[in-house]
Amino acid sequence: MSLALRYAARSDRGLVRGNNQDSVYAGPRLLAVADGMGGHAAGDVASKVVIAALEHLDEDAPSGDMLQALREAVFDGSEHLREVIRESPQLEGMGTTLTAVLFAGGRLALCHVGDSRAYLLRDGVFTQITHDDTFVQTLIDDGRITAEEANHHPQRSLLLRALNGQDVDPDLSMREARAGDRYLLCSDGLSGVVSEETLAHALEDPDPQSTADRLVELALRSGGPDNITVIVADVVEDSGTGTSMEPVVDGAAGDNRGQRAVDPRSAAGRAALADPPPAPPPAPTSASASAPPDRRRSRRRLFVAGGTVLLLVGAGIATWLWVLTHWFVGVAAADGTDHVAVYRGFNTELLGLDLFRVDDVTGIPLEDLSSYQQNSVRQGIEASGSDDARRIVDDLQQASLPECPADDDRPSAGASASPSDPPSEVVPTAQPGGATDTPTPGSPSSASPSATGSASASSSTAGSSTAGPEPGVDCREAE
Repeated sequence: MSLALRYAARSDRGLVRGNNQDSVYAGPRLLAVADGMGGHAAGDVASKVVIAALEHLDEDAPSGDMLQALREAVFDGSEHLREVIRESPQLEGMGTTLTAVLFAGGRLALCHVGDSRAYLLRDGVFTQITHDDTFVQTLIDDGRITAEEANHHPQRSLLLRALNGQDVDPDLSMREARAGDRYLLCSDGLSGVVSEETLAHALEDPDPQSTADRLVELALRSGGPDNITVIVADVVEDSGTGTSMEPVVDGAAGDNRGQRAVDPRSAAGRAALADPPPAPPPAPTSASASAPPDRRRSRRRLFVAGGTVLLLVGAGIATWLWVLTHWFVGVAAADGTDHVAVYRGFNTELLGLDLFRVDDVTGIPLEDLSSYQQNSVRQGIEASGSDDARRIVDDLQQASLPECPADDDRPSAGASASPSDPPSEVVPTAQPGGATDTPTPGSPSSASPSATGSASASSSTAGSSTAGPEPGVDCREAE
């Protein structure tokens, strides 16, 4: 028996935003969520344009390469964005995320750019199946912060990739669809304020529509700081009746047809009414505003929009200033020798760029430290601030190894008494009756055993003290 999708979708402005810049499409073969961004630069236009570029994939059962079909649709959307920006320059700076699923029988193609997410609930196990294109996700991947810490990070909304009119290769993957699977696609207006544990619990409701409504309600109860967009889709066995569900288009792409009315009695509602949405930008004049243009490879050239450059530069400066609030102690070369140094930033790199800079190179050569301390410094010792970094340097200075003694000053193994030592004196032994035993030349002396034992003990004592300090452990080599 073949498989089909049973789905529900909903998009809500939230309690803070003045308008809804998210767009959503849910159909028998295509599921897509786009989270527009750009504020007055019309993020709603960007999300609507990209969703429009994908809608045709829902018309017929996909044949051939499903991933290639998604890739070409994304390229069409990017080219359409360039056309719109070219004709309406005031829209420079707009962009959108995209998380989309193309479904055909037992196969499912997944496309992703940005920080919207796709989750899979299979056999009671809830899993995120997309990877966020964000700065904090790179910190998580590098082990610098935890996922819990990322939820409160000041740069948690900083995107590294989005669809903004430039050529972007989306993340593409194929998955096996099974009857009983449940997929959740959502914007960060849901995943950013509702925990994964709560999401998994809400998905236990068997009805997709009531589940979608519940998820939106949970985001609103958490403050609704952003637009909220949700798709809940179940993979079911096709009954073969020939009936199929109608597509659902909502958010900016659907002219907010499902938008909840603002409640003027609530504080959030009054705030939204007091800050009306910005006036819509003038509609583009060409026919390209209503349908994606034909793909023409020769027209795929890079346009570096001025507004996009300024946005990226501003975000980069803000991120760099935040990075410089962190400190660690590491190694820096000075005059051809490795020295202990104080750094600002993270002891890592991002996209080939170092996330640190040298603040001070100390006068402590690395070789003055023990092997253990050298390894610790090479790996980087994190500090809570400038003062803590200086304290670490002071501790390393105090722990520096002393110079090893010169070779002439070191005792040699097996050395005996010095040649200048005077010979041992034989002391006569008193005999009973007051007689004195005088040693006879050539005969054993009664004092010999005692003298032998004394010499042996002296030799043993000398041998135990001949081991000198070990360079790199107890001392450092003299220069």
